[in-house]
Amino acid sequence: MKVGVLGAGTWGTAFAHLLVGRGHEVTLVDSDEEVVRSLNESGRNLRHLPELELKGVKALIVAEAEELFERVDLAVVAVPSRAFAAAVAALPGSSPLLSLTKGLDPVSNARLSTLAEGRSVAVLSGPNFAEEIAAGLPAAAVIASEDGELAGRLQAEIASTAFRAYVNLDLIGVELCGAGKNVIALAAGAVDGLGLGDNAKAALMTRGLAEMTRFGLASGARADTFAGLAGMGDLIATCWHPHGRNRRAGELIGRGVTPEQAREQIGTVEGMVAAPVLNEMAQQAGVELPVTEAVCAILGGGEVKDLAVELMGRKLTGEWSASPV
Repeated sequence: MKVGVLGAGTWGTAFAHLLVGRGHEVTLVDSDEEVVRSLNESGRNLRHLPELELKGVKALIVAEAEELFERVDLAVVAVPSRAFAAAVAALPGSSPLLSLTKGLDPVSNARLSTLAEGRSVAVLSGPNFAEEIAAGLPAAAVIASEDGELAGRLQAEIASTAFRAYVNLDLIGVELCGAGKNVIALAAGAVDGLGLGDNAKAALMTRGLAEMTRFGLASGARADTFAGLAGMGDLIATCWHPHGRNRRAGELIGRGVTPEQAREQIGTVEGMVAAPVLNEMAQQAGVELPVTEAVCAILGGGEVKDLAVELMGRKLTGEWSASPV
């Protein structure tokens, strides 16, 4: 395939490397002229994954990529959720689109795939830390789309012995998993920062998965998606990986850093964008998301030390019902 990858961040860069390894013709497109220059001159992205040799990957600045996207077989979008709507609106051509972005649109509260009008859309999600993908370590992901033929074709073109891909037709569930797990990871990081222990962290992750599933079902998703790679798999990785942005941000906040300071230190923290969106969507749907509500309270200036007290002090219920036992 001829592929254009929009967004030369860590994940976009690693994914371009993965595609080249499968024999595809890949061009990385970014608005950062220094990144594009370094890619073309040295074969490396000196800002993201500088140790990774990107042999065979070309690079273009966004302003010069119109002709490229008019003729590619696949457009891959790997930009932050805040930038996704504008990026796909300006994307030339009508080729199928594969989104690597995990989150929701903070302006419209929409799932990101719904913003790519006039073309078939697929979403890739799962426990996929870019550094490990770049190093060739084994990983797995799901490719979700309402277009089963597109998902199957991408599965065949992307999968390798190091990167196993599964098809999942539950696009709603996969996208909500990608947004929700980042919010739970913020809370898990706060547990780390507060020193509350592994018992507390495991309990929070489990109840976080329960609320992700509950909201997913109310939104038309399938329960088994949340038990799979996009749900439980990605949640585990995001909550435990020491360098994951969302977990790190939560840990800093747990140690007394403000959310704004954490964002300044780390950069894009998708859970901070997704939390208020998910909370608003859930309120409109009449679904209770206790962990997400607690994260929103902290992001709004609440005391992080109150997180555990509020969650542990909730009304006692059965694990899978609303009735106390």
